[in-house]
Amino acid sequence: MAFNPLPEEGKPGGTAGRAGSADGSADGPADGTYAQGEEVPMRGYAVLAGTYTAATALFALGYRKSGRTLPSRVPPWDVLLLGAATYKASRLLAKDKITSLVRAPFTRRKEAVSASEVMDEPRGHGLRLAAGELVACPFCLAAWIGTSLVCGYAVAPRATRLVACGLSAVALSDWLQYAWSVTQERAEG
Repeated sequence: MAFNPLPEEGKPGGTAGRAGSADGSADGPADGTYAQGEEVPMRGYAVLAGTYTAATALFALGYRKSGRTLPSRVPPWDVLLLGAATYKASRLLAKDKITSLVRAPFTRRKEAVSASEVMDEPRGHGLRLAAGELVACPFCLAAWIGTSLVCGYAVAPRATRLVACGLSAVALSDWLQYAWSVTQERAEG
């Protein structure tokens, strides 16, 4: 049976052509019941998850073949640095006005929400919709960015620390900007 995330002439949640059990219940995500009334791009998710997994596996294989050894431990400071950098990079890609050009093929602007951040919503169908959901979600991007930074840390720890330091400094600056704004509002009234 072919996967069709939009049963009944392309309408989400439709009933035509549904295969169900004898009691009329639905069989699962392929029949539109996974998220009633909205398209869930399972194939697109599968492609993205497969890409993430394949890229990570290829990195691990290449790293192993290079004869390098992984660090025996990662200092807590580096974990915090990589975490702050992951946070900032994922917000920059998912929410920054300037990085809209990266998201534009997969999303549309919903609204400007604060300072330099915007809210984009995914658009399209299938893989395009799945990619839109990924690039518009800082939480979703964090796994990809965090993995990339950890891979970079394994190969070039000094360079990765430097990049992470820069991103972390911007994240700290953001928090200080907001703290200043709150302090200024309270002082003025």
